[in-house]
Amino acid sequence: MNPTIDKITGKLSDQSLLFRSTIKLVLLVSFAELILYRLVSRLGMHLSKLAQEHEWIVPTFTALTQIGQWLLNVVAILLFLALGVAAISRVASRGFTGVNAIVIPCVALLLLLTAGFLLVPPAFLGSAIYNLVALVALTTLMVEYISTHSEWSHRAVGITYLLGVGGWLYYQIMSTIYSFIGTVQAPPFVYEAHRGGEGLLVLSSILVMWAYGQGVSFRTRNQRQRRRAIWFWATSVSLFTSMLFLDYFLHQYNPAMASNIRKAADGIGWIFQFGMGYTFFLPFAFYLTGLLCWSYTVIKLLNMGRLAGYGLGLMFIAGYALLYSNLTLMVVLGAMLLTMDRQKRDAAESAPVTNGPMVSAPDSLAGGHV
Repeated sequence: MNPTIDKITGKLSDQSLLFRSTIKLVLLVSFAELILYRLVSRLGMHLSKLAQEHEWIVPTFTALTQIGQWLLNVVAILLFLALGVAAISRVASRGFTGVNAIVIPCVALLLLLTAGFLLVPPAFLGSAIYNLVALVALTTLMVEYISTHSEWSHRAVGITYLLGVGGWLYYQIMSTIYSFIGTVQAPPFVYEAHRGGEGLLVLSSILVMWAYGQGVSFRTRNQRQRRRAIWFWATSVSLFTSMLFLDYFLHQYNPAMASNIRKAADGIGWIFQFGMGYTFFLPFAFYLTGLLCWSYTVIKLLNMGRLAGYGLGLMFIAGYALLYSNLTLMVVLGAMLLTMDRQKRDAAESAPVTNGPMVSAPDSLAGGHV
């Protein structure tokens, strides 16, 4: 009997050229749209007083916003193409059975509704149906992800992300339905779901490093990696603790400086609230920790050419408040990519491979060495 080995399946290099190119473009353009449109345009609105003193601010931020709006349309087109190719690939490899019987119709309906809303703006009922279909698709994909990943770290990421985005979708669905029926009564647990969902999404962005960010673990036998892990975690804990109590220490040292820094932090929070939906009701240190953990993990996975890097990148680039239909499609596509990255136990070949490379060449986002 041949021994079994664990290997990663569903790497980007295993996909077709069209799929690889589309996924890379979606991630790149989505990140550019996040920076130029959802964040920079809000920053320009926040600098209205400064714009009165410097004439170059208004035309500069206006141009960046226009570029961001153009990128928003490009992202939508790429998402249509990527979701179509991913759906066809799922049907071709697994057939129209199991979770595909739910996921594929939901994805097709989301694409049809998105195209229809371009012609006819959605009313209350249309928005509720759209968010409900998105919730069903995301729930099905995350259930598939949890069932095919036995590691508790992976399951923790899937559960917290689903409950996080689910809190926002529940808030949107119930608020829209109550507005449609014309009642002034607040939906049950709608504000609790909104706040709890944001906290869980931040927690999920931290947990991705536990699930996928290998290389900073104390359990390794490599002394160099262990020392690196000690320095990394010692620095991370120190920075987190410092930021958590930064306002208190600054207030004790210089109340005026603390007030100015607090106003600057409020401005940053305002930009991210309108750009990604975070209200920053938690201490700022948690959001920064989530950003650093997510960034490290996504960059590491992209360099390895794993689809999980592209999936996690899209899921968190979309943010918490899915105010645009392209953000909802981005989350669904990211979840589909995440389910494609898994470990499979295969029989090892009995014949040894001689003179083979120790490490395979990764299919990174940059596409190779320059």
